[in-house]
Amino acid sequence: MEHTPQDWKNYEDFAAGIDTNRLPCTEALAGKTFHVAWPEDTLSLEFGADHALTWYSTDNPHSDWYEAIEVAEHTYFIDITFQSKPQEALTLIVNTATRRVLGIRSRVRSQQEAGGEPRVAQDFLVGRIGPESLAVGGLEPAETRDLIGVRTLNVYSPRHTYEHIYLSSTRYCWQCLVGEQRGHGDVDLATSYKIAEGLYVFTFREFIIPVASVFVFNFTAGRSTGKFLGVTGAGAISNQAAGSMIRKISTTHYPSDAQPV
Repeated sequence: MEHTPQDWKNYEDFAAGIDTNRLPCTEALAGKTFHVAWPEDTLSLEFGADHALTWYSTDNPHSDWYEAIEVAEHTYFIDITFQSKPQEALTLIVNTATRRVLGIRSRVRSQQEAGGEPRVAQDFLVGRIGPESLAVGGLEPAETRDLIGVRTLNVYSPRHTYEHIYLSSTRYCWQCLVGEQRGHGDVDLATSYKIAEGLYVFTFREFIIPVASVFVFNFTAGRSTGKFLGVTGAGAISNQAAGSMIRKISTTHYPSDAQPV
């Protein structure tokens, strides 16, 4: 943290209230079971009421917390935290109609492990739900260049407005227009996936403060739904809900002989 600019805010300084414009959680999955198949693993999820989750992988059942938000028709943002691994969180974007699943594991690393990279790392898994006898449909989640050149305005609350510029397939730029971070901005690592027409998963990993995010952008509805996993100034790990009203305000079109990476 010795390279933190003067007056730079900690994670908790700007996170309070950043979920004001977030879509509400749903109990629609309570009583349901998902069997998620990854390329090299499986995961069974039994959803209960009041954010109670029982999950199985290759060992005994575990009881943990989850939340689910319906971000588009048949599409759920499911976030899971683990009592035994507070430094990790798993976010699943599940389409119950197509049976497609995109998983994002976010993990807070030590400064030594991270080295010069962002402290919060993210891994991506593409899978499916249900038995193999049932076909999957729709688009397979895949990394996309669709957002490159797009500029968005994100209003999380009356006290949180941010501008994003998606620079390339690996980086984006942000600046705060309204809020505790007003006047601050940076360029950070980012990864984007397309999961349906007008529906994207956007993630970023910051360099200056240890925080990463997972968001679903529904441009048709004008809503962004997500969360941050990060470390507070006191060293505590926090999984923070977030959500905004989102709209595109401009798009840059690059010539074919000068494309971003």
